[in-house]
Amino acid sequence: MRRPSPPSLRRRILILAASMLLGAAVLLMTFISDYANRAADQALDRLLSAAALSIAGAVLVEDGAVVVEMPFAAFAMVSGEERVFYTVLGPQGEHVTGYRDLAPDTPLAASVDPVFSDIRHNGEPVRMVRLGRLISTAEGTGWVTIRVAETRGARAALAAEIVGAALVPVGVLTVLALALVWIVIGRAFAPLAVIDRALRQRRPDDLSSLDVPVPVEVQRLVGGLNNFMGRLEQSTARMGGLVAEAAHQVRNPLASLRAQSEMALDEPDTAQLRARVGRIHTSAVEASHLVTQLLMDATISHRMETEQRRPISISALVQEVVDRLDPDLRPRVGTDIGAGTDTIVVNGDRVGLREMLRNLIDNALAYSAGDIQIAVATQTGGMVRLAVRDRGPGITDADKARVLQRFVRGEGASGTVGSGLGLAIAQGVVAGHGGTLTLSDRAGGGLEVIVALPVEDAAHIGRSRTRRAGAAGAVLLACTLSTLGAPRPASADAILFAAPAAETQRMAIAGTTDTALFAPYIAAFQAENPGVAVTYLERDSLALYDGFLAGTLDPAPDVLISSASDLQMKLANDGHALAYQSAWLEALPAWAQWRAEVIGFTYEPAVIIYNPRLMPPGTQPRTHLDLAVLLEEQPARFAGRVATYDIERSGVGYLLASQDQQISSQFWRLAAAFGRVRARLSDSSPAILDSVASGELIMGYNVLGSYAFARQAAGARIGIIVPDDYVLVLTRSMVIPRTAPNSDLARAFVDFALSPAGQRVGAGPSALGAIMPDSAGTWTPERISMMGTGVIQPIALAPVLLVALDPQRRSRFLTTWQEIVAPGRP
Repeated sequence: MRRPSPPSLRRRILILAASMLLGAAVLLMTFISDYANRAADQALDRLLSAAALSIAGAVLVEDGAVVVEMPFAAFAMVSGEERVFYTVLGPQGEHVTGYRDLAPDTPLAASVDPVFSDIRHNGEPVRMVRLGRLISTAEGTGWVTIRVAETRGARAALAAEIVGAALVPVGVLTVLALALVWIVIGRAFAPLAVIDRALRQRRPDDLSSLDVPVPVEVQRLVGGLNNFMGRLEQSTARMGGLVAEAAHQVRNPLASLRAQSEMALDEPDTAQLRARVGRIHTSAVEASHLVTQLLMDATISHRMETEQRRPISISALVQEVVDRLDPDLRPRVGTDIGAGTDTIVVNGDRVGLREMLRNLIDNALAYSAGDIQIAVATQTGGMVRLAVRDRGPGITDADKARVLQRFVRGEGASGTVGSGLGLAIAQGVVAGHGGTLTLSDRAGGGLEVIVALPVEDAAHIGRSRTRRAGAAGAVLLACTLSTLGAPRPASADAILFAAPAAETQRMAIAGTTDTALFAPYIAAFQAENPGVAVTYLERDSLALYDGFLAGTLDPAPDVLISSASDLQMKLANDGHALAYQSAWLEALPAWAQWRAEVIGFTYEPAVIIYNPRLMPPGTQPRTHLDLAVLLEEQPARFAGRVATYDIERSGVGYLLASQDQQISSQFWRLAAAFGRVRARLSDSSPAILDSVASGELIMGYNVLGSYAFARQAAGARIGIIVPDDYVLVLTRSMVIPRTAPNSDLARAFVDFALSPAGQRVGAGPSALGAIMPDSAGTWTPERISMMGTGVIQPIALAPVLLVALDPQRRSRFLTTWQEIVAPGRP
């Protein structure tokens, strides 16, 4: 066994120096990391304490009780990407408002000085500030305790940014120090290079003593070399004699063998001699044939373009390759032949395609101990998609391009027998057929090799897709017209939309959107996923929120969809939502998603609607102030004939009213005008639309534009006003609950809703509005924004929405609204 060569002296010195430098760098980075965490806490603690102080400033005493008018600025100070929790406690520790379970064991405040601590809330670490507000009542003086906490994501990000900024100079200095060490080592060992050059320039037979100028420290080495070469010269002389003697001794046996061979040629028994020679010849032919076969296998990719092509069924090819597998390996291979792919053919070389697929399957079997899957499906552009999936170690991103080259293997291939030719051969076959081969990471771990090949008759495939699209369009139209005869009730309230093909999966969606308007989304989703059945449960926004928290929604939803984005934010902030980093989030406007947990997919303005017959052109109010003035000047005309949301029963109505109150100084004047004309209050946009279209009402305020656009397009006699002063725009948001039974299907639906296909539904049949920029269709963000001249004010998905949901603030707001808009009414 060959002994490993010992490390060089240069390497030893370099390793020692590098270890010391890297150790120092690690210690320095540890110090910097600790400093970064403390600096991040100091910086963001000021904002956290400012939020608590703003709440403390809103503490009041009314009729001897502590009340808080939560300021909107409180949550605007903290990071918009963090969960926020708060609580306010009275002097005796009694709960006033906020989260009852926030640090219940923490002492009450006894001063205005902020006290910070790291705790856990709802199972995750948070940073909390506690401070007090001194109040005086008839019963005495005491401290109100305010606690505000936020998750630590922003702090970790800031600390990481500081560490990252410090890492560059530390790394540069370390590299420079190593370079200096290398230079010094090179200088120190320069005399060895002189000796090396002197030895290399000598003739092989020159073993005379070495005579070069070297430092004293190296002279002993030169002396040792000279002594060794002297001894080597003697040894070489002896070896030369030995070789000459050996040559002489070997010459005789060779001569004897030659003589025997010549005698064998004269052997009279030719049959026996020819049989022996024939066997030797047969072995030689077999070896030659083996080499020829290896060469042919290595050059198969280069011969692809010259091979004769003919139509080949992809599904039959897959089955053929699988059937040829070793019986012991066959149970590990599963196939998923997509609907409609059994008739797809590719014009190609059967042997080449078979070799390509066999190589991919062999690789998957070799590198994966578990089962593998072969999937065939159609894709856009007249292509068929063939995927081989395994649960092996996968291939790193850095290796994905390299392993397609000849004789190159990835980092994870160590320990597995292979030549590095399998993927290169497959790539050559695919390229020869005008297709593409892509390596990607499989969800859940493993490798997915995706082969896309052009089908033989793209026009035929296009016609088939057109027919399928036409069928999907018919379903869309049927759903839009509310002909829900086909869907069947899945429970007492839910509607079941059966899978277009054989049902393989079922998902549940609970939402606030009218079933007739949401049905086009379901139909389009099922057109892409024909094996999925969908149940849809329609609820009002507050009923949806309360029902989810109570666990009474049946079936348990995989996706929650609501126009009341503040309630969705509350669910996510309280830890009920799963984050999903959809690939479409990068194109989504920043205001329309929060932490990838609350994701908007529509663009819906709040509009004013009217009956054109009862309100002739030129008399319509174009701004919120115009509407207030109109109602004030003509109360008799509009008495009982104007409607808006009942914000106590409607979650989206409360959201729009709270946003109006923040933006408009005319809000309470408009509310008073509603009270003067005894406005009708409703918890449903469709109900308001029906009454305006029939002439029972003249106008409706803050109606969702999506419902109004759809109703107007269907022929209803209504006019729509997009206000010219400001326009509130909300987005219906999706939340995947942590308790979702089918979270994978929920993610697929989120991807669909944000994709061009889903956005086309929003911009077209449903009229809910597309939110993605540059979407195709009628109801796009650009077209909706051009319908009025006012400032577009999107309702951003951010923690500030939670302020309006504070129990005390909500109660006081609703009380004031009731007193102004509906005095004396139950």
